[in-house]
Amino acid sequence: MLSLTKETFISYKNIYQDNLLKQTVPFWENYSLDKEYGGYFTCLTANGNVYDTDKFIWLQCRQVWTFSKLYGNFGADKNWLEIATHGADFLENYGRGKDGSWYFALDRKGHPLVQPYNIFSDCFAAMAFGQLSKITGESRYTEIAKTTFQNILERQENPKGKYNKAYPNTRELQNLGLPMILSNLVLELDHILHGEVIEQQLNSVKDKIVNQFYKPEYGIILENVGLNGEISDSFQGRHINPGHGLETLWFLMDIAERQGDSELILKGVDIVISTLEYGWDGKYGGLYYFMDLKGSPPEQLEWSQKLWWPHIEAMIACLKGFYLTRDMRCWEWFVKLHDYTWEHFVDEKYGEWFGYLTREGKVNLELKGGKWKGCFHVPRGLMILSLLMKNLEEYAGNMECKA
Repeated sequence: MLSLTKETFISYKNIYQDNLLKQTVPFWENYSLDKEYGGYFTCLTANGNVYDTDKFIWLQCRQVWTFSKLYGNFGADKNWLEIATHGADFLENYGRGKDGSWYFALDRKGHPLVQPYNIFSDCFAAMAFGQLSKITGESRYTEIAKTTFQNILERQENPKGKYNKAYPNTRELQNLGLPMILSNLVLELDHILHGEVIEQQLNSVKDKIVNQFYKPEYGIILENVGLNGEISDSFQGRHINPGHGLETLWFLMDIAERQGDSELILKGVDIVISTLEYGWDGKYGGLYYFMDLKGSPPEQLEWSQKLWWPHIEAMIACLKGFYLTRDMRCWEWFVKLHDYTWEHFVDEKYGEWFGYLTREGKVNLELKGGKWKGCFHVPRGLMILSLLMKNLEEYAGNMECKA
């Protein structure tokens, strides 16, 4: 049996809190607010200069959620609440079409640029306004979150609707993205949804992920499967995103913890380990972005890049797994991931993290935000990691770890 000291957890907790509150949050506070037209700039260079003014709805929503969560969990800083409502006001005014669906992109002034083809805009809108309603008690925020969530449920069997470019009734696949997001979103909306809706949705997504997308013969979660969970021998069917799998797994552990499902927690830990073993680059370190189930050339030419978000999501999965089970495999992988991440992604000079590395670990794009990277994965991860370390610190004196 192995043990870890209280000082170990305190040290990591301080690292994450310092990076969150002294480097990451100030970066977005200082550079992202559009004080003229509302909302946030997300396309920011390494030192915070704005290089594009388009506003992507899911990133706007994610930043509202982030500052709302900060306000609710890391001290009621009035500035954080003002930043959250600054984004929410812009979204209320310009973010939705007449049918209530959330656009994908707007120009700086709020004019629609890209139609609401992507249901993830709706998912993060529900998440944002749900969190904002939780900290303010404002009924209009609650209503936006509830209405948006209902729209998601109505669209979930055909998320892209008329914007789906696949030819009907040919290669029919279901994508991991929506059940993955719902496994987290439903818990985020716990305070405004009816209990039976919560449990029905949690059981549904849990069953779908574990029994259709997870493939025990490979020890990993696939991105796309057939309508009955079968493997499709195609680019889409062979597509693996280790980061998505690991993010899904800590969502599943949250569900399992809520439901007292110790068997699922243990299973989740085993899948976390097998996913890391599968997705880790043995030559240069770090997690591959995309992989092919059969080891064939992936469709995505950026497959070998190392991205910020899979690494911090993997850290969460490992630390959460360790916290729930004391399995030292999780701790050893956590330390390995932390060391790689802190060496390659963290920008001590200007704050926040670089997002895109070459396979070898060199900074590939010196941006801190863009069309796909915004104020979300890094601050969310740092919040969760620091809170988990705080919990581990409290239990350290009575902790025994399993080798």
